Amino acid sequence: MRIAVTGASGFVGRAVVAQLLARGVDVIAVSRRADPEAAPPWSGNGGLSHCTLDLAAPPPRPFAHLGRPDAILHLAWHGLPNYRGACHMEEELPRQIEFLRRCVDDGLQRLIVSGTCLEYGLREGCLDESLPTQPVTAYALAKDRLRLALQVQATQGGLQLAWLRLFYLYGEGQAPTSLYAQLRAAIARGDARFPMSRGDQVRDFQPLSVAAQQIAAITLHDSAAGIFNVCSGRPRSVLELVHQWLHEWGAEIELERGVYDYPDYEPRAFWGDRRRLDTLLGLA
Repeated sequence: MRIAVTGASGFVGRAVVAQLLARGVDVIAVSRRADPEAAPPWSGNGGLSHCTLDLAAPPPRPFAHLGRPDAILHLAWHGLPNYRGACHMEEELPRQIEFLRRCVDDGLQRLIVSGTCLEYGLREGCLDESLPTQPVTAYALAKDRLRLALQVQATQGGLQLAWLRLFYLYGEGQAPTSLYAQLRAAIARGDARFPMSRGDQVRDFQPLSVAAQQIAAITLHDSAAGIFNVCSGRPRSVLELVHQWLHEWGAEIELERGVYDYPDYEPRAFWGDRRRLDTLLGLA
């Protein structure tokens, strides 16, 4: 099997590519620039090739340009971590729709796309995929609009679409602005204190390594279609997770809680329902 992965050099992409290669898949890593120096050192039983393609200016037949793979795993999205930026609706959404439309018109039949749990908006509690979306940020709204556009193409026939709503992932290589990276950096510097929120907000966290396995499994599942929460299904507070990290790292630092406010685009307590995912993967 041959899978093209856009966003292959990103935080999620690198981990998923490694999982696909370990499963013996031939992976086409898609990037904007031809830069062998930047090629990640992936290894595994599958074959890895690189393809240069800029979503802002795709070729007329991008699917053929990618070598007509069996599926595209579409992880690429620019403009993060600024969730409110107008660029998501004004620039990124139109170019994403155009790129994927050209791929489908050129013969693409299987498409797996990463969405976001922020599509659910400010709902609290356990969130399942059947809930109507209520996005409150430009990023989540753009993702939701992309999903709706792709679902129209899927219902018209010829496209099998799987939409992955990613919840909160953490691990090495995460953006420097993330809680995980900031805490690691504070410990590495030998800081005595670490400023944070109160930490009592409840989220759905899981390591990137686990999520990458889930994404790879969905990508390779012949009947995977529809919306899937990529999540742990377990509600946990931020403070609990921070203490877990400190324990795993054998580190100590004084936590200055309450320094930062909670993001106003997130509810205080929410997590994912993973029954659809577990059923697909035979875990239910």
